[in-house]
Amino acid sequence: MASTIASITLPVAADRVWQLIGGFNALPDWLPYIPRSELSEGGRVRTLANPAGEAIVERLEQFNDKERYYSYSILKAPFPSRDYLATLRVIPQGDASSVVEWSGSFTPVGVSEEEITQLFHGIYTDGLQALKESL
Repeated sequence: MASTIASITLPVAADRVWQLIGGFNALPDWLPYIPRSELSEGGRVRTLANPAGEAIVERLEQFNDKERYYSYSILKAPFPSRDYLATLRVIPQGDASSVVEWSGSFTPVGVSEEEITQLFHGIYTDGLQALKESL
């Protein structure tokens, strides 16, 4: 199983960052790669559309509003992987800044661990940069 983590320090209070990204249906609010998200199964499953129109279906596995994180798995996606589990977390750094971490573990399917790790690390890094720009 492969894994990766990306992080970014933001000059924004953790509560404000979490308010933007903490909702399981909030990806279109800050991640340009995901223009649409629809919830089902009582808010525990989200169906995302990427720019190519491909569906990505994810399940909320853990949610902790107090500690500002959630974890999710991928049920269906155009990625060469399985057993995907990721966590998006906001960590306070004093009153006026925070660190956002996006981490994931996954098993490659038909590609090397290095290739799938680079793919997800790029998604996380680009996503965190988009978050910075949206704030």
